[in-house]
Amino acid sequence: MAWQLTEDVETFHSTAGEFLRSRPIEHTNLLTLVETLRNDLHSYGSPAPIFGWWSTPAGQVAAVLLQAPPYPVIFSELPPRAVSAAVEALGGRPLPGANLPASVVDGFLAGWRSRTGVRTHVVRRVGLYRLASLVLPATPPPGSARYAGPDDVDLVEGWLRAFHDEVGERRPTSVPYEGTVLWDDGRNAVSMAIRSRPAAGTVRIQRVYTPPVQRGRGYAGAVTIASVQAAQADGARDVVLNTDLANPTSNALYQRLGFRPVEERVIVEFTA
Repeated sequence: MAWQLTEDVETFHSTAGEFLRSRPIEHTNLLTLVETLRNDLHSYGSPAPIFGWWSTPAGQVAAVLLQAPPYPVIFSELPPRAVSAAVEALGGRPLPGANLPASVVDGFLAGWRSRTGVRTHVVRRVGLYRLASLVLPATPPPGSARYAGPDDVDLVEGWLRAFHDEVGERRPTSVPYEGTVLWDDGRNAVSMAIRSRPAAGTVRIQRVYTPPVQRGRGYAGAVTIASVQAAQADGARDVVLNTDLANPTSNALYQRLGFRPVEERVIVEFTA
């Protein structure tokens, strides 16, 4: 079957929404993106995003894609037949890169290079983790958690820029959802965790950041725990997060807290 592409987010939502909600943990990023774009189609800039779905011969949606320029196209899981079909469907578009499951990355990239003549470069391998059972440290660091308020906007924006610079991602144009938790050591805020809005019962811890001078004191773990507990208090059934698999410190931390691996994804950049 061929991919169906559209710029109409509501058409995409009505057609592929059930598929996305069927696996809310694996589809956490896509669910959040779709809801953001339903509220403001140009949340991530112009031109308009592209949405797509691939159906089985029986008419069931079995894969989706979404690209909000200038960001990479993000794919759900891809059945083998959908991989080559995606190359053909997107071959005429100037994509900056792709975010896709590790299991299909080699096949897609080989087809994309052949179809477009671009070079492909793996930027990052990302692990998706799901909280199994929260494990509290025997000795938490001094301080306490609190929600960020109006007086913290400049601080949070600065830390958010620093976070994206450190991991090599495009800086956001604005601070996301108001669910930003800070860890305060009694004098100053020393770490932050930002979480997504709930989507199909799942909340994602999106960004955890501690300034370099404050690292190694347990603040990142403490603020992550506080953010998880706040999400659970708000009714989240599952809490997930993504980590850079090349960062052993963060991966070890989240596993100590009770997060367990679900899948691996690869972020790839395309260059002429």
